Amino acid sequence: MVCNRCIKVVKEELRKLGLTVETIDLGEVKIAETPSQKEITGIKERLEKNGFELIENSKHRIIDQIKSLIIKRIHQTETIADNKKFSEFLKSEIGKDYSFLSKLFSSVEGVTIEHYIILQKIEKVKELLKYGDLTLSEIAYRLGYKSVNHLSNQFKKHTGMTATEFKRNTSLKRKPLDKII
Repeated sequence: MVCNRCIKVVKEELRKLGLTVETIDLGEVKIAETPSQKEITGIKERLEKNGFELIENSKHRIIDQIKSLIIKRIHQTETIADNKKFSEFLKSEIGKDYSFLSKLFSSVEGVTIEHYIILQKIEKVKELLKYGDLTLSEIAYRLGYKSVNHLSNQFKKHTGMTATEFKRNTSLKRKPLDKII
């Protein structure tokens, strides 16, 4: 789950199955009762019908947690210019050594955590350019870049165009957050 609509859909589907949702957050749901095998099958079917999947494998659960934390930090906070490195942030949130997390993520996803973070930041830049009134300098600060030049170079490298060119081109679309990689 990567957005508030996703959370709403999952919550509603679980309620339709008669399950009581205690807490729900990006990538994680806690239900009041332990579901039976039949209920688990129903959950899987409902989630798949809506484009989600039930993650039962512990490696995939950690990967999903990493992605959810990164998405939440980049897309749902006002600013990430707090100078706390993502490696420190992930280590403290997940409670596992960052080198373990990094190796696991790379082996499963085929890209590094750092590259995934860059791709998520680029999508956020696109959003802020298209729908906001922020300058590129303000965007760079908000996303924790050390300089506007660094953001500009990274944006051009990953999109093939400058931020100004992107903003002017109204036909360009953003990627869904769960499709980034």
